Amino acid sequence: MTTPRLPDPPTASPRRRPGSITLSLVGFLFLVELASGILQGYYVPLISDIVGHLGIHDADFNWFEAGQLLLSAATVPLLAKLGDMLGHKRMLLISIAVTALASWALVLAQDFTTFLIAWSLQGVAAVWLPLEVALIFDRGRRTGTAATATRRSAGLLVVALEVGAIAGALGGGRLFAALGEQVPPTLIAPAVVVSLVFFAVLFGVPESEPLPGRRLDGGGFALLALSLVLVTSGLTFLRLNGPGAWWVWACIAAGVLLLVPWGRLELKHPDPAIDLRALGRRSMWPIQLTAGLFGISVLGAQVPLSTYAGTDPANGYGLGLDAGDRSIVIGIYLVALIIGAGVFAALSRVIRPRTMLLIAALLVALGYLLFVPFHLTLAEVLTNMVIAGLGSGALVAALPSAAAAAAPRGQTGVATGLTNTTKTIGGSFASSVFGVVLVTGAGMSAASLGGYLTVWIVCGAGALAAFGALLLVPRSAFSDSDPGSGRDGDAAADPIVVPPEPHSPAV
Repeated sequence: MTTPRLPDPPTASPRRRPGSITLSLVGFLFLVELASGILQGYYVPLISDIVGHLGIHDADFNWFEAGQLLLSAATVPLLAKLGDMLGHKRMLLISIAVTALASWALVLAQDFTTFLIAWSLQGVAAVWLPLEVALIFDRGRRTGTAATATRRSAGLLVVALEVGAIAGALGGGRLFAALGEQVPPTLIAPAVVVSLVFFAVLFGVPESEPLPGRRLDGGGFALLALSLVLVTSGLTFLRLNGPGAWWVWACIAAGVLLLVPWGRLELKHPDPAIDLRALGRRSMWPIQLTAGLFGISVLGAQVPLSTYAGTDPANGYGLGLDAGDRSIVIGIYLVALIIGAGVFAALSRVIRPRTMLLIAALLVALGYLLFVPFHLTLAEVLTNMVIAGLGSGALVAALPSAAAAAAPRGQTGVATGLTNTTKTIGGSFASSVFGVVLVTGAGMSAASLGGYLTVWIVCGAGALAAFGALLLVPRSAFSDSDPGSGRDGDAAADPIVVPPEPHSPAV
């Protein structure tokens, strides 16, 4: 009698590579960031023509930028938190829809007020990247490869963002000329692009798995939004009105003081708007601090670099480049950002994420501090900008993914959103201070060399301070083996109380 053969025991399926887990997802999100970059670059060469179309002064355009900045600062934390609660895809679709409607409103706007409202609403797009990173991290969490997959994918998304910015800047001016220099028809193109990516997300991106039983901390978000609006508006008015206006400083001080009652409220709330205990972890607070310090250079130093490149060398410094040549210099800097983000994505599997962050911060510091002795020739300026650009590209990709890896379950979106908010505040502070510094001691037609040196030293010192903060991050932080668990000597418990899930994904 033959003994029947027992079936082979089931074997565990091999772990899939991080890239294969999110390949389809990242492909559609790549299109979203491409659209985001087009939005950022498309309008820049059209600013003077938009001013003429609306019949306003050049200085009035500052109000458009200020309105967009204020709205993004106030809404990004809220939208990111709602993504954690209701689904990141759902909030991404809502934010894209709002941005698309605002973009179409710009086509129809014929006056200052309408254009200001529509332009400000486009600031909602600032939440796209944080929500995308949260979507990727959620998908990777199910297979235990969240941190690695997110780092690699975030680098690709930043590449899409910068490529879109270059394409938008080049395409905006050319399409304007092709359409007979008519502003409204020219503004249709970005509205169409954003409308199309809405359907790409709707049909191509799966929803995340939010924790059940969450509730919105309305009071906490109201106080936080008010604080951010007061601080960022005060910084904006500081740039517009100068340091002599006392009410500017009162506005900033009021915003900072509001953080005291807000902090007390958050520590008592069972599901706070911002989990301050999680924010205090050694793997989290250096990331948020680095984002703020990084904003000084990546957002605050671009205008000074552009004006320095256009300054007449007869002043003893400057490059004397015209608008076309300055755009080429800026383009080279953006290409360096793309390379930095691409290299980060390529090396994210073989180099510790903490090490990548440290190297990137050092590159930013080196690039800006080299301006102090080397700034008189185009070759020197380009070398410095490329070095800083490589580090900046890596940081733009690394910071949201690091925040996602350090966040507790259910707080991925708000943690990544905070990196955007702190970066914006750092950039606003730097823009305001740099504007004052460059005016002080300026001549009839150009800022002083001392002002530019101060800008570069502050940018370099900020990057060095970020490097020092990142040294305090545990070496094993942001790894797949322990994403967001706080196994670094800090309290790891998630204070949010939620019902148990039917089944837990493999982590």
